[in-house]
Amino acid sequence: MAKVEWKAGTFLYPIPAVMVTTGTMEKANIMTVAWTGILNTNPAMCYISVRPERYSYHFLKETGEFVINLTNEKLAFATDWCGVRSGKDFDKFKEMNLTKEKANHVQCPLIKESPVSIECKVREIKELGSHHQFIAEILSIDAEEKYIDEKGAFDIRKCNLIAYSNGGYYSLGKKIGKFGFSVEKKKHVQRKIITQER
Repeated sequence: MAKVEWKAGTFLYPIPAVMVTTGTMEKANIMTVAWTGILNTNPAMCYISVRPERYSYHFLKETGEFVINLTNEKLAFATDWCGVRSGKDFDKFKEMNLTKEKANHVQCPLIKESPVSIECKVREIKELGSHHQFIAEILSIDAEEKYIDEKGAFDIRKCNLIAYSNGGYYSLGKKIGKFGFSVEKKKHVQRKIITQER
């Protein structure tokens, strides 16, 4: 069956559903962002794209800082609520019973309930059209201790992270492979053949 062609649009799914904190410990806001991702490895760079009419936009312009807080199943309701309500009308931390936690490198708070918070410093702003893209350097990653295993590695499977896809929130499913597993699988098959031949 042939593919059906649609007009160009934002249909690159799934994508992260994150809560971005801006402002200061005294006056902070949370906004939900789906247009976000990694841009570079060294230095570690990421971006968020934000409409200029969003309440958090002026915080971003003034401070040049933000925190990306990853979300999980427990935070799904708060993630959605913070995306449909404005910070000019509500104290989102208070309304969603979320806890401000002091960051190490930026003024804006982390969300304590988030499994991972990523502290970011804006390096460039690109005005793309409906959204302005804030390109930022990642200053540090703050991970909840309970998700770190006995070897000191972060165990992402324990987080129950969520993603956004075509208007819906979805929990990430089971692990089906790891980076490079296709090559390892081929090597395993080759070893098996060699062993059988012997």
